[in-house]
Amino acid sequence: MAAAVLAAGAAGCGVTVGGSRLAADAATICTHGTYEWSGVQRRQKVTALADPVTFPKGTEHYESDLEPVDDTVYRVSVSQVPKGVGAARVIKALGDRLRTDEPLADPSEVVRPEQSQYFEDTGDLEGPYYSWGWIGLVEADFTYTCGYNAPVRGHVLTWETVGEGFLPCSETSDGAAGLSAGLRLCPAGTPAGEPA
Repeated sequence: MAAAVLAAGAAGCGVTVGGSRLAADAATICTHGTYEWSGVQRRQKVTALADPVTFPKGTEHYESDLEPVDDTVYRVSVSQVPKGVGAARVIKALGDRLRTDEPLADPSEVVRPEQSQYFEDTGDLEGPYYSWGWIGLVEADFTYTCGYNAPVRGHVLTWETVGEGFLPCSETSDGAAGLSAGLRLCPAGTPAGEPA
């Protein structure tokens, strides 16, 4: 009978001597809290570049290798993950907040510099062109509040997209990575080869 009463007390309020530690641990797990986001940054970085190229009139096909600009390995990270929530759910919450078209990269994803990244294009090509690879990084600080637990403060680093670009030097890119690539690869005097 005493054992039965003890078990009922543990389930009801979690203050029995035997269950106090278990109850205290459970109190720190709160999975339906709210997030406050701050310091959100979205930026593009060049990850690879092709050699500068100029096409004679009538060129209809181009293929090249994009060489990595450095040996940076990009990994998703979440500091101070709230107990019982998991890093993937924190990242999803950030994606919901930013209303991204595609899910943000989750903790399993890694972007490594490749020895060479193949690129191909067909069309009516003429004059100088530039091509590049890029990553769209996202960083943010968060405060997670749930129940009576102390707020959890942490930081997220992830990315929205990983992509490639290819444009004539007569056109400037609308992204920061493309602008950087144009300055590095296009002749001076072309729109893409001049600082904005």
